[in-house]
Parts: sequence; C-alpha cells; structure tokens
Amino acid sequence: MNKRDAVLNLVNSSTPPEYVPAAFFLHFDPACHQGQAAIDKHLEFFHATGMDLVKIQYEQTPLPLPTIRKAEDWAQAPHYLEVDFEPTLHVVEGLVKAAKAEALIIMTVYSPFMWAGQLTSADVVASHFKENPDAVSKGLEILTENVVTLVRACKRAGVDGFYVSTQGGEAFRFKGTDIFQKYIKPADLTVWDEIRNDPFNILHVCDYNGGYDDLTPFLDYPGQVINCSLKVGENTLSLKEAAKMFGRPFMGGLERKGTIATGTLKDVRKLAKDILAEAPERFMLAADCTVPSETPWNHLKAAIEVAHKHGK
Repeated sequence: MNKRDAVLNLVNSSTPPEYVPAAFFLHFDPACHQGQAAIDKHLEFFHATGMDLVKIQYEQTPLPLPTIRKAEDWAQAPHYLEVDFEPTLHVVEGLVKAAKAEALIIMTVYSPFMWAGQLTSADVVASHFKENPDAVSKGLEILTENVVTLVRACKRAGVDGFYVSTQGGEAFRFKGTDIFQKYIKPADLTVWDEIRNDPFNILHVCDYNGGYDDLTPFLDYPGQVINCSLKVGENTLSLKEAAKMFGRPFMGGLERKGTIATGTLKDVRKLAKDILAEAPERFMLAADCTVPSETPWNHLKAAIEVAHKHGK
C-alpha cells in the first residue's frame, strides 16, 4: 500500500487501515516560499519526515493591498485574478508533477475571514464588524471570490484536495453576536461548495489566536477529516469523543508547542505511543496546528515512525 492508498483508505474503506498515517506541517524559511526553492523544500520535508501526504503552504508574497480605515472601505477590497496567484500555482504544479504518484497533494486554504485579517488586522476586522457588519460583508464577498479563484486554479493544476483553515468562531471574538453565523460561516461554506466532492479535504478549526467554547457551529462543515484542538472551553475532549462528535476521522493528538517541539526524542516516541493507544480506529497522527518552524524534523520523523508501526 502506498501513501495515497493509506490516506484515502482512512476515509473510503470499510476495513481498518493497514497502518496509522501521520503528517506534520510547518512554515519554511522565507527564502523557500516561492519558486523552485519552495518546491524543493516541500519535497525535502516530505521525504525527510516520511509523512503520508504533501501539504502545500500558502507563502506567496502579499499582493497589493488597499488602505482599510473604516468599515465602508471594505467595498474597495481587491479583486484578484488567477494570474495574481501565479507564484503559488507554479509551486502547486511542481509538487503535483514531482510527488502526486507517491502521495496526496493538498493545498492550504485560508478562510475569507483570515484573508480579511491580512488586509488590516484581526482586531480591525473585528472592530469594523461590530460597527457595521453589512459594510464589512461586502469586502468579505470579494475575498470569498478570490479564495474560490485560487481553489479552482489549484484543482486544475491537479491537487487532490485542500486543508481548509477557519477562524472567526473563537470564544473571544464575537461572543453574544450573530456575526460568525450570519457573515463568516456562509463565506466559509461558499468556499467549501467548490471542493466538497474532492477526494481528500481536511477541515482545520484553527485556534492559533484563541480557543473555542463550542465546536458545534463547525459540525456541518464538509471535509473528510477534522483537525482541531481537543481543548474546548474548560473541557478537553478525548480523541474518540472528537471523532464521534464530527462523525469522521480525527487528525491530531499532539499539541503543536508541546513535546513534539520541545521534548526529547524519547519523550516524542513515548507520547506518540500513548496517544495512539487512546486513538479511534480511523485516525491520523498530527499536531493540532502548524508546529513551530524550529521544531526538529527528526522529532516529526520519530512520531511518524511510531504511527506507522502501531498495531504491527
């Protein structure tokens, strides 16, 4: 069984997987964000760690941005064409050509709300949403169209699916309002409408900026696999509880800034074994989000090797 089959069987087969697939993600040095250097670094990381899929980071140099000072300025959010994403598409095409026969190729997709934060800052977006949500929604519609443009181009380039990151529903952002449900979630689902039938998509509920009191708003999001933190408010879900809640395989188990990043190799192997002992039958070992860039690659390789040997 090759890596493609191992990961696809996780979601498509009626029989238990032959081994536990695993993957970790990190951001590379800026010198490897674009061009052949980006292609080479993704391949180096994939082969050095032994992970089971290739996730392409979106590291393109920011496109020209307008000045957003007030909520009404969101109507001037930039419209991007496919040609504007050419640097990213060059990396996608190179990795599809180099590695698709060996492993699934998935593209990182940031939600329209996350793109909005890149135009200004997350705090400004939140302030404008609270001040005049209908005005901000006009910009969010434009940004959604931009994300769909990128997604369609990546599909034509041959990716197998997407790692789709969502934010906006964290406990600290819009509590007591309908902003997430009325504006942010519909934009997310418009993107998902473009990819829901692709072979392998990962729903990533991102807690990079803050945690969640409730994950139920995400239960009806598509995606064959769910990746998120197990900490929900004051509670910590078990791996099996998370998988049952979402009704699909869970990907995760390791805290991105914990043992995998700072422990010893012995610590990493022991923790991976402990996690796998409590994992559901359909499971992919990973971190809850992107691990720190300085995380030793041999730590990731060690955890992946433990997953591959589990149960054998």
